[in-house]
Amino acid sequence: MTNPVTITAPEGLPFIDIEREFDVPVAAVFNAHRDPELVKQWLGPNGYEMTIERWDFVPQGGYRYLHTQPGGEEAYAFNGTFHSVRENEFAIQTFEYEGFPDVVAIESLRFEDLGGGRTRLSIHSTYPSLEARDGMIQSNMELGVREGYERLEGLLAA
Repeated sequence: MTNPVTITAPEGLPFIDIEREFDVPVAAVFNAHRDPELVKQWLGPNGYEMTIERWDFVPQGGYRYLHTQPGGEEAYAFNGTFHSVRENEFAIQTFEYEGFPDVVAIESLRFEDLGGGRTRLSIHSTYPSLEARDGMIQSNMELGVREGYERLEGLLAA
């Protein structure tokens, strides 16, 4: 059984909040966000191939990756900067889909130790406008988030 993911987009505010619990220690969830070899196994929707060009999950680090559709017909590029990273606790990053340049979200990720070998991951994304936030919601990001976290759960349980 998988833990549910909660995605909230409050009416009239340019935010998206995501919350998911994992039945593994916080260090395992944090490491799955830090290690690019693990990241490419779980981030994004099912069936897409992920190519990481850069992944430096450290303060003032950054990332750029491509998600390629099944069949290799089309690729989607994403990039950002890791502003703050505190081991097993917290990170702040930017997120930009290169198909909509200059629309950059600021995201905070909280890794919370729930005790008993369980972890809660909470993400708060702030978009530059309500239209940008709604565009992200309409891009079917919810499916990619759910599928990605299901794969992450399986990866961490292995």
